[in-house]
Amino acid sequence: MAELTNKVPADVRTEFGKGFARRLRAKGQIPAVVYGHGADTVHVSVPAHQIGLLLRKKNAILDLQIDGKSTLVLVKDVQKDPVLQIIEHLDLVVITKGEKVLVEVPIHVVGTAQAGTVLELDVKTVSVEAEATHIPEFVDVSIEGARAGHRIHLGDLVLPAGTTLAGDPEALVVHVHLPTGADLGESDSELAADDAADAASAEHKDELHAEKHDAEKAAALADAELSGANAAAAE
Repeated sequence: MAELTNKVPADVRTEFGKGFARRLRAKGQIPAVVYGHGADTVHVSVPAHQIGLLLRKKNAILDLQIDGKSTLVLVKDVQKDPVLQIIEHLDLVVITKGEKVLVEVPIHVVGTAQAGTVLELDVKTVSVEAEATHIPEFVDVSIEGARAGHRIHLGDLVLPAGTTLAGDPEALVVHVHLPTGADLGESDSELAADDAADAASAEHKDELHAEKHDAEKAAALADAELSGANAAAAE
């Protein structure tokens, strides 16, 4: 298998519209727009198969080959068909080496929390500023051996050299807690049934307690009456 390269042939296009875009996709091409750094906006088409493979990596950098010239771009936006998930259009931003860009990087959870606990991932990406040509693929978050109550915030993340946090450092990333009924896989109806059963059990206990109290009270009254009767007979 040939090695995947980020050098992408791009043909300048002068036709637009949904009909033209459909014809392009039928030929295995994707319409895209290239802009940034004060340059004129350029409309191009790029090979769908190669782009699909390159976009497996978030924040992909493409080396567009336009009219024999190399243009480095960052994939800024990907528009897909909501049903078929076919790439319909790309927004590509021109970048230069050494330039800082603001991007969303996926969070990768590693390790295993203590047995009997549940992990909640509150955010799936972290906003960072990094060199355009050195954007990290992901940021590791270790929960190895974490106990219930353990929390990790954005400010706790260890970022690669040259990468700085752009989000709120107090924002929660992950937390570990003990399982609830929902975590154990019980449905809403099952949880409701459990609550009803608990309530019925509590009511039954209250009734038994009341009956026992009434019986004890009646016995005490009977004893008192019997004592009174015995005293009267003795006189």
